[in-house]
Amino acid sequence: MPQVAMVLTPGFQFLALGAQAAFELANAVVEEPFYSLGIYSVAGGPVASSSGFDVPTRPLGEAGAVDTLLLMAGLTPPPLQDARTLASLHEAAVLARRSVGLCTGAFLLAQLGMLDGRRATTHWAFARLMQESFPAIRVEEDRIFINEGPVWTSAGLTAGLDVAVALVEKDLGPDAARSVARRMVMHHRRAGGQSQHSEMLDLAPSSDRIQKALSHARSHLTNLLTVEELAEVAALSPRQFSRSFRAETGQSPAKAVEQLRLEAARLLLEDTRHSLEAVAREVGFADLRRMREVFMRNYGQPPQALRRMMRRA
Repeated sequence: MPQVAMVLTPGFQFLALGAQAAFELANAVVEEPFYSLGIYSVAGGPVASSSGFDVPTRPLGEAGAVDTLLLMAGLTPPPLQDARTLASLHEAAVLARRSVGLCTGAFLLAQLGMLDGRRATTHWAFARLMQESFPAIRVEEDRIFINEGPVWTSAGLTAGLDVAVALVEKDLGPDAARSVARRMVMHHRRAGGQSQHSEMLDLAPSSDRIQKALSHARSHLTNLLTVEELAEVAALSPRQFSRSFRAETGQSPAKAVEQLRLEAARLLLEDTRHSLEAVAREVGFADLRRMREVFMRNYGQPPQALRRMMRRA
């Protein structure tokens, strides 16, 4: 019976414990106790959550054979752990079939060196901090979860449910995973490559001029949206506009427009039955081939695969 060990560190976020529901419901779906569940910490005893509630835990050394190790931290990245804690976590992680860093729990895997040379994600608010602190990791800050062999990492908070259902799918197949998602009343299962947040929210320009240009772009996606068009809306020269836009958003105008089109296309795929050609046309992609290229680069799958996944969920 595969054991799922949830390992808490002081200040962990209470919502992370919700991931256990996926495994509990998987047992109900297959009508047998497939998974066993346990809550641990390195030393055992009560561990305080970020909201101040204590959760009783058993010492990690008593866990025995662990199949899936879930590492949980808080609303901020965990501090560097002491040598004893790191040694205990590392021993458990290398013996487990797979190790998962939920939200900022990915920083614990990073401290163990288990993400070096691998892709990883975490809560979007701390992704750049992870990249700066652990340059050997290829951090992808706009992913729901990432699977790199025996190591998994997820984005913040509710993304823990998505990765937990994905783990169930690996073990029991897509039918069981869909049943678990339905019982959890998940609106739809998010693929690992989906965006964590709104593109407009991420860009967040500081000046009214650049904000006005972005708002124009979002409401006129079928236009060509050249630099000249956006610069005219912002009442700047094209050169001034491009320089100011990159300084305020960290992206070129062309890249930002592409991301706005991508986000709009994804929402249309979720909410309508428009053909792929109609979706591409409605959000301003030159053709379906171009839209597919952008989906593959950003989500790792073509638009039709993403639509099928959302319909099944």
